[in-house]
Amino acid sequence: MKTPCVAKCKNNEGICSGCHRTMSELTAWRTMSNSEQEQKIHEIQGQHSTHTCSQCGQPAYCEISAGKKTCWCFELTKRDTSSIPSGTCLCRQCLEKLPLL
Repeated sequence: MKTPCVAKCKNNEGICSGCHRTMSELTAWRTMSNSEQEQKIHEIQGQHSTHTCSQCGQPAYCEISAGKKTCWCFELTKRDTSSIPSGTCLCRQCLEKLPLL
């Protein structure tokens, strides 16, 4: 089974501080096919991206931009995004670092 786990697991209000998977991604991991796991790893690591993170400039993946109705970020406890231009998506690492509301 492929995994992005780096053995630094900590639930940071809905996202793992180690591998940056959401809690539902972690829960569903064992039931995902190898290709689904590989796709998710590529999304998390920025190898499959929909945009560039406005905070760090690295590739990022937004599920809405990819055609889905919801995004992984909807699962997280709300962060303070007031310093970010409206309609801007961040990568998982940058969004995780924002203070909670």
